[in-house]
Amino acid sequence: MPPGKRELARLERRLITTLTDACETAKLELQGFTWLTHTADPNAFAQTLKVTWVFETLADKNLAQAHAKARVFELTATALNEADLAVQPSDQSVRFDSEEECQRSHGGDWQKRLAPSGKGY
Repeated sequence: MPPGKRELARLERRLITTLTDACETAKLELQGFTWLTHTADPNAFAQTLKVTWVFETLADKNLAQAHAKARVFELTATALNEADLAVQPSDQSVRFDSEEECQRSHGGDWQKRLAPSGKGY
């Protein structure tokens, strides 16, 4: 059974807090990292959660995927654990993206890019 509105709101607040901590750490450690966000279906939150890590350029994104993927997964796992979410980071739940790619394929419209039908992945 999906969580009620109140529990879902609490979960969102906890997750936003813990992902903000991960974001601030990543800004200090990962070249070209700018921000992160998450999306999920409220009716199946843990099963549909996607955390998108956004880098300035495609080159920064590719560098992170090649050399910092383990660190991104570690920061994501810590945030999820601290938010009391029993989700293991995977290639399905953690995405790498870039401002450059969003600008090129979606005119910089992140809402459109992150929408289930608008993903450029």
